[in-house]
Amino acid sequence: MQSWVKKIVSLGVCVPCRRAVIAAITALLLLPIEASEANWLTDAFKGSPKHSNASAHVAPSKRATSARRAALPKPHHVKVAALGPLGPSALKMVPSTCEPKKFRIVLDVGHTAESEGATSARNIPEFTFNLRLARQIEEKLKAEGFVETRLLVTEGKAKPSLFKRVAAANDLQANLFLSIHHDSVPNKLLEDWEFEGKKSHYSDRFSGYSVFVSRDNPDFKTSLSFAEMVAKEMKARGLQYALQYTLPIMGHYQHPLLDKEAGVYSYDQLVVLRKTRMPAVLLEAGSIINRDEELRMESPERRDIVSSAVVAATKDFCGPQEPFLGPP
Repeated sequence: MQSWVKKIVSLGVCVPCRRAVIAAITALLLLPIEASEANWLTDAFKGSPKHSNASAHVAPSKRATSARRAALPKPHHVKVAALGPLGPSALKMVPSTCEPKKFRIVLDVGHTAESEGATSARNIPEFTFNLRLARQIEEKLKAEGFVETRLLVTEGKAKPSLFKRVAAANDLQANLFLSIHHDSVPNKLLEDWEFEGKKSHYSDRFSGYSVFVSRDNPDFKTSLSFAEMVAKEMKARGLQYALQYTLPIMGHYQHPLLDKEAGVYSYDQLVVLRKTRMPAVLLEAGSIINRDEELRMESPERRDIVSSAVVAATKDFCGPQEPFLGPP
């Protein structure tokens, strides 16, 4: 570059002109690689490789093209798990062998008749809500061709029942585990009121659905992938996710928010999520301790919205997926 500058100076060109010419040459020498080549990572995700203008003028021979095609592996359907931060092995490709008629989904009814979970603002046990919604999801999944869907209703006390669920799902060699629940709040946040002459408790402060996964699940990334699909289908139907799990006021019920757009949290210690040998997700369909939302959760219309969201997410989960990078 210095030799070019000396020549320009020796020509006796006016100083402003010389400066303009030197600036132009410098810009050309420092010009970066074409933007189309710099975008190779975006193109890789889109599956539409681009080429620079220079390579567009060099047409490969038919023989070379045929050789390259022969060397490529035969296409097959794959499922891309949701990913964490981009790294050397960021794209974990999980084979998709999902045929609806063979795909076994275990729908776990949260809690038991002996240990009913939370109590709603109007004194209805959570187990009643869970069983009713899980049955409707089962019915819709089977109607959509997922005939191997199994409804898991467990008996016994709370803690032993957790290990029973895990054992049953593992014995069934399920492809996917989904536990159905309805939400409440810690006891310290409850307020008193009277319903039908009986002392009851409520909290209208929080509402909404939430979806949980465990980072200790043996297939966490696929669990997260399905959880995001469920959450996004719920949101697409006009539902809002519960925000309180990020707040210190929740105490030991506070959980990291993995997907702030859709409402997916991690709940690493939960037995049914970490001990199952398949992708596992827990859905809190809505708050039954919130007096207004409890009435909505009681309605057939809300159960239809939630069950339709789960079915749509399951169908998406079984179809070929585009690569994506997990939670933002």
